[in-house]
Parts: sequence; structure tokens; C-alpha cells
Amino acid sequence: MSMQDGSLAGYASLEAVLKAHLPPEQLKEVQRVLYGSNMGAPVQALPLSEAVMQLGLDRGFEVAGHTFHAAIEQHRPPRMVKIGLIQNRIVLPTTAPYIEQRQAIHDRVGEMIDAAGALGVQVLCLQEAWHMPFAFCTREKQWCEFAECAETGPSTQFCQRLARKWGMVIVNSVLERDMAHSETVWNTAVVVSHTGALLGKHRKNHIPRVGDFNESTYYMEGNTGHPVFETVYGKIAVNICYGRHHPMNWQAFGMNGAEIVFNPSATVGELSEPLWGVEARNAAIANSYYVGAINRVGTEVFPNEFTSADGKPAHKDFGHFYGSSYVAAPDGSRTPSLSRAMDGLLVADLDLNLCRQTKDKWGFPMTARHDMYAELLARYVRLDFKPQLIRDPSLP
Repeated sequence: MSMQDGSLAGYASLEAVLKAHLPPEQLKEVQRVLYGSNMGAPVQALPLSEAVMQLGLDRGFEVAGHTFHAAIEQHRPPRMVKIGLIQNRIVLPTTAPYIEQRQAIHDRVGEMIDAAGALGVQVLCLQEAWHMPFAFCTREKQWCEFAECAETGPSTQFCQRLARKWGMVIVNSVLERDMAHSETVWNTAVVVSHTGALLGKHRKNHIPRVGDFNESTYYMEGNTGHPVFETVYGKIAVNICYGRHHPMNWQAFGMNGAEIVFNPSATVGELSEPLWGVEARNAAIANSYYVGAINRVGTEVFPNEFTSADGKPAHKDFGHFYGSSYVAAPDGSRTPSLSRAMDGLLVADLDLNLCRQTKDKWGFPMTARHDMYAELLARYVRLDFKPQLIRDPSLP
């Protein structure tokens, strides 16, 4: 059980628990099974600037770094890209004026993006709806005031300025107000180029209706398909939050050529924590690409009580957003997680050549049998579909 401070039995992360209680030799084997091997060894720590590490200590956010390697090839040089994931809590109480809440988050995240820029991060992803409290549990419509135009809103302009400053691609996940279509609200990720220009956007494909996640009160399923954005640093895509529970959603981004898929999320411990360390890693393995899994952190308390038709007493918070952001590679290896309770910046060096090398080794695309599954799905969506069920004749 987690404690009220957001720790895991008094520790910042699962990794911290293991290190505290396992002898080195046993810990090594447990980590091999839980986190895989990259080129035959654990994922290596990435040396980081002492100045940035000290900044994190002074300003209260964790900074960690790791490196993924690929085999040396004769025809292609290594294709290294440095990515960054930021997890953060809200800064002001949810009762503060909305503009002040957003500005306080901008200020906090801004200093973390500057830290990422100082470390040379080239592609950065922020958490889901990073510019606001995750109020979609409440079903109260006043929170729609946080929605903003994906192209010209204050959070997009904020990211554009920092993208130009650092030459950094930034994935900016916001609550979108679609001004061209009757001011409809969407859950949207805006991809900002390293030049500050807008590359495009992707809207969340799958909307949860589970527990306190009453998100369809605010927005519905997205209509942008599975776009992959070809940046100067590589081909990236964004699978927003609940989409990670849908294997075909992950698969579609891979079929469109993604080399890195980011999963900006907002999820709580009681609902999904046992799934968290599995899903992004499994997606990286199955689709031969890298995955950056980002989750917000902290407990957000709202002014009014709410219920979600699940038999639980009325309450004012979702539960604890457990952070634990990490990066997974196509070979099944992964980094340790960031803290379960602190703001954090995770930096990772990726050799994108590992994507093709993993495809060649395991042959997943070659053996995928897309034609067989396409035929099944074509039949499945028909009203007259009949399952291919062979029934034991001895059954009554």
C-alpha cells in the first residue's frame, strides 16, 4: 500500500524497494527479468551535468538518465536521439483562479524544460493535459475553461518559444477547444517542431469510462487516425493515456512507421499501477519501437465531492497519480522508473537503429499475418458476424 505522501511503503519507487531489500547478486537477476537486457547488459546510466542535477535538488525535481545501444552496422551509422519525459504535479490548489493555476504550472514545467534543454534533449514529451488539474473525474463543466486552441493557445505558444530556444521537438498534450467546429472540446497532443512551427496534432483515440475517469463527459473519441510525425530527429507518434490498453492502437502507429511512441498519461495507483510497468514495454516489444511512458504525479483535491456510480462514498480526489515514468526499447529492455511522488525529468539516449535490428531478429512484421486478421476484422464488424466457435457436442 502507498502512503499518504505518495511513496511505496516509504520508498520513492519500486526500484528503491528492491535495492533496499535484495542483496546485489539477487537484485541483478531480478532486474534482468523485470527490465530486460540491452545488448546483453542492463540499460546503462547516462552521465548528466552536475549543474543540472544540482538544479533538480534545489528545485525539488528528480533528474535521471539512461542510454540504449544498438549493434554497430556496416551501412548505417548509429542514429542517436536524446529524448526527455517530464512528470509533474499541479502547483496551486484547484480552488485558485484558473489563469493563475495554469501560469504556475507553466512556470514550473518551464524550468524543467530548460533543464532538459541544458542536457541536450532533442525530443520532449509532457504528460496528458499537463497545463491543468485532471478534473475529468468531477463531471463539472467549469473545468472546460482550461481548454485552449491547439494551434494558438497559451500552452502551445509556451512550447513554441521553448522549442525555438532549445531546438527541441515538444509534444504538448492539452485540452483542446476546436474553434473551427462549434468550439468542441478534445483531448489532443500538439507536436511542435524544433523550429517552433506546428507539425500537427493527434486526438485521443480511446476514451475511458471506468471508475472516476468520466472523460466522455468532456470529449469523445478522436478523429485523427494514427499519425506519425517525421521530425528532424526521427519518426514519432503519440498514444494518449487510455489508448495504451488497446493493442491495435499501438500497432497502427507502428504500421505507419513510428520509431518512438510517447504515451502521455494521467492514471492513479488503485486503478492501473499493476498494469503500468507492463503495457508500454509490451508495446515496444510487439511493435519494434521505443516507448516513452509518462504519468503525472500527486493527489489533486477538488472543491466539490463527486461519485462515479461504483458504490464508493463521495470523495474529492481521484487518488494518487503515481508518476513512475519510464522508457522501453524494442528489445524488451527498459529504464528504471522515475519517482512515484516527485516531479521528474527522465532523459534517455536512443539508438534508433535498434528498431530495424529487432525486426530482423524477431521477425514480428514478417510473421504478422495482417491479411488473416484483416479478414477476421472485416467479418467481425458486420451485423451478421458469427464467432468461429467449435462446441463440444457433449455440452447440454
